[in-house]
Amino acid sequence: MKALNTLMVAMAVCASGFTATSQADDTFASVTYGQTSDKIRKSGLLQRNTDHLNTDGIINKDGTWGLRVGQMNDQGRYYLTYDNVSNSHSGIKLRQENLLGSYDLFLPVTDTAKLFGGASLGMTKMTQTSSGYSRDTNYGYAAGLQAGVIQQVTDNTSVELGYRYLRTNASTELTPHAGNKEGALRLTSSAQTYLAATYKF
Repeated sequence: MKALNTLMVAMAVCASGFTATSQADDTFASVTYGQTSDKIRKSGLLQRNTDHLNTDGIINKDGTWGLRVGQMNDQGRYYLTYDNVSNSHSGIKLRQENLLGSYDLFLPVTDTAKLFGGASLGMTKMTQTSSGYSRDTNYGYAAGLQAGVIQQVTDNTSVELGYRYLRTNASTELTPHAGNKEGALRLTSSAQTYLAATYKF
């Protein structure tokens, strides 16, 4: 229920963006690829059970694929993004999935290039699928900022380089198949540098 409420808030952000950019009449879709690095905190119990586990190394500069769809005009854009990244380290395997509602403002630099900056709100899903442990999934909020530069290629296509920083509280537990809970991991922040290719309909 909490995850559903978070998603509804993200939709409200998009609705606000629509109100703020009522002139928007261009729908766009993007494919993104980037690298994500996470800050993951160990619970006290997990710290005692695994002294040398580097949780920040589980997802560290790992490839992240994403899809976006939204609307834009000359002043800005609002859109929904889904992206995911996964990796394993020291026997721990995690997958992070984000569903975000975002709004950006544009600042033209030349006739074909512009800067952008904005905010995102939504939810993050963390899934732990480590060998020897019971699968565990948890949802948390996600809120952050993004900025970058967009280069127009043709009337309908563009590419962009961006950076996004999110704060979140998604967590997951580590419980061996035949044993007691070893502790928990909590995702506190996520940083992503990405490239995007966009087509405007």
